[in-house]
Amino acid sequence: MELGLKGRKAIVTGGSRGLGRAIAESLASEGVDVAICARGADGVTAAVAALKAKGVKAFGEAIAVGNTDEYENWVKQACEQLGGLDIFVSNTSAGGGGGRGSWQNHFDVDVMGAVRGFDAATPSLEKGTNPSFLIINTTASVETFPPGGSTGAYGPMKAALLNYANSLSQVYAAKGIRVNTVSPGPTYFEGGPWHNIEKAAPPFFEMIKKLEPMGRLGAATDIANAATFLVSDAATFVTGVNLVVDGGFTRRVAF
Repeated sequence: MELGLKGRKAIVTGGSRGLGRAIAESLASEGVDVAICARGADGVTAAVAALKAKGVKAFGEAIAVGNTDEYENWVKQACEQLGGLDIFVSNTSAGGGGGRGSWQNHFDVDVMGAVRGFDAATPSLEKGTNPSFLIINTTASVETFPPGGSTGAYGPMKAALLNYANSLSQVYAAKGIRVNTVSPGPTYFEGGPWHNIEKAAPPFFEMIKKLEPMGRLGAATDIANAATFLVSDAATFVTGVNLVVDGGFTRRVAF
């Protein structure tokens, strides 16, 4: 299938490792110039080198998405350095954690990171080719997780992003900007949350693995492939969609 991505320009937040890195590399493999940001300078440097090795223009910077001015300024500068913008992938998250403080942290990073990023990128996206805004979400946004439920902020804040993305898709469809989300189920990669859980809580890890109908957790490439499809010309009539990529892990019935 021809994805029509060669020569496009993309921003991927949280692009130095894990899902963000896999998405950035998938886009670069299709000929997309990529700008990434993440908190760790060493990780950004290594990721940029790997992206450039694929023959595309790539650059990145160590910034904190929760720092409003720093983040918004970087997005605008990235658009200028890329010479425009066609794809914006919002991939940052405050991760797990509990307590009241986590609610504000998740709001600032997960929710407002997407909102501020889109607002800063909109003028460039409106001039882009088949422009697309994609939010990397989670199956915790559509059903309680872990099994038995949770009172933490992660799921509710991610659920808010589904509503936000759907609203954007309706408002910006007329301007040609498509807005979608990808919601991964438990996904395993080196140094990621499920790798850490495997080491710290093996019984829980094995329980979740057994709940996966396919008998394995997802891989970063599974998510990257779905993301790449959604931002490509192969999906020009797809907007307002939450694509669940979980190997059948979720068991809700959605009508």
